[in-house]
Amino acid sequence: MCGILGCVVANPEGFACADLSEGLYIAQHRGQDAAGMVTCGPRGRFYQVKGNGMVANVFGGPTVMQGLIGNMGIAHLRYPTAGSSANSEAQPFYVNSPYGISFAHNGNLVNTPELKAYLDQTAHRHVNTDSDSEVLLNIFASFLADTDKVRINEEDLFTALGRMYGMCAGGYACVAMLAGFGILGFRDPHGIRPLVLGSRETRFGKDYMFASESVVLSQLGYTDVRDVLPGECIIVRQRKQPSPETGRFDPVVTPRQVVPAQSYSPDIFEYVYFARPDSIMDGISVYRSRLAMGIKLAGQVVKALGPEYKSLIDVVVPVPDTSRNSALELAQYLGLNYKEGFIKNRYVGRTFIMPGQQVRRQNVRRKLNAQAQEFRGKSVLIVDDSIVRGTTSKEIVQMARDAGAVKVYFASCAPPIRHNHIYGIDLADRADLVAHDRTHDEISRAIGADKVIYQELDDLVHACLEECSNPNVTTFEVGVFSGTYISGVDSDTLDKLEASRHRPGAGKVAKSDSGIEQAAMDDVALYNGHVGGLHDGCKRG
Repeated sequence: MCGILGCVVANPEGFACADLSEGLYIAQHRGQDAAGMVTCGPRGRFYQVKGNGMVANVFGGPTVMQGLIGNMGIAHLRYPTAGSSANSEAQPFYVNSPYGISFAHNGNLVNTPELKAYLDQTAHRHVNTDSDSEVLLNIFASFLADTDKVRINEEDLFTALGRMYGMCAGGYACVAMLAGFGILGFRDPHGIRPLVLGSRETRFGKDYMFASESVVLSQLGYTDVRDVLPGECIIVRQRKQPSPETGRFDPVVTPRQVVPAQSYSPDIFEYVYFARPDSIMDGISVYRSRLAMGIKLAGQVVKALGPEYKSLIDVVVPVPDTSRNSALELAQYLGLNYKEGFIKNRYVGRTFIMPGQQVRRQNVRRKLNAQAQEFRGKSVLIVDDSIVRGTTSKEIVQMARDAGAVKVYFASCAPPIRHNHIYGIDLADRADLVAHDRTHDEISRAIGADKVIYQELDDLVHACLEECSNPNVTTFEVGVFSGTYISGVDSDTLDKLEASRHRPGAGKVAKSDSGIEQAAMDDVALYNGHVGGLHDGCKRG
């Protein structure tokens, strides 16, 4: 899971970096490992800033934004999936041939070894990192190079993408930028990873912006928000044409269903955990779906504890922030007392997306503090969005007991996670999952709870479908719960994906003999940050 953005502003003297930087702050929840941005300025030159850390760490300097020149650009927030946490894995990626392409990707490929072999043996293209995002970029670039033209057009891009779709398997949403040409956004044929496009009226014409979530567009004043469809690509060119409605000159927008949609199956984990509640994705309100999850989970509480549940539960306590909506709705539906028993330190990142089990464990107590007055002498029902590795859940249960809870029941808005997540979430090793090969009672003992109560998968699916306004969405990617994946991945592929997590050096940052992290500050051949005094650059006010 990552966050991607792409922007073209109508003002030829404007700065896309203003909207992109604000969008990165809004979408920070989608990735805290690294952030990056590339803009395109005069003469088709690319300007870049990227590095490890939060958005404020990468872009917070007083002069950082001044070198990001140009009225179009793309940006990325990285959550560690395939690859390592080194600076070299920060996106967007760049290739200078053909035509100069910058690329940002959210998702994960499931046939990366085969694609690398093709790039090495047939396309003769060098891949410099372990990231499957760079592989995807080079596959696209190799097919685009086959046009063998001095200047390309939209048809050339659609043709190259069609060939790329035929070769690349997995879940992905991408934005790309071609030097001096424009930006494009596209999704995999199942629509597993999200991507939306919006427009904004200005006195210069229409601005256009891609984002992983609608909340980015709504907060920045973009309207007419639409989802990029499975198998669809939308190209937004810098070249302008007169608008029939206003007579102003707007960027040229060309949508195309490049390949037929194989299904319309968003990753249901977006609604459970990843997305912000104020986003609407593929016609589903994240907030409303989480309320529905709370009502469905309430039925499981009654089923697990029986009709006397009110005498067994003194208080319902959410694990902030994601489970709040569901927990409050559950408490209201069952007529139970609801209290904010855990106070969150907002300056600690989301523990689930931190790389490494030990880091996650250390940060749970740093992030949460139990209010003893809400636990002492009480039987507590703790509600969380999911139970993944069990690290966070075990610490939370112990915190409740340390604060004086007599009994601790633990309810999950998601079903047991017993299988790999292969489309862009760091769950590839089944041994890390607390529910893998365990019964509910065994999970309860593993996390120290008196009882664990899980959502049923059918109830979770119905909770999302009940709040869906898109008639084309009738199913979801739920392989992490069921073991059956929408793209039909076989067991051999799953074994290879899991083995790739244990290759020597996987997940580690490259270091020198002295222990200093080794990573190039800039990509080779990018025109980065050496323009002091020549331009005013982008200013955020």
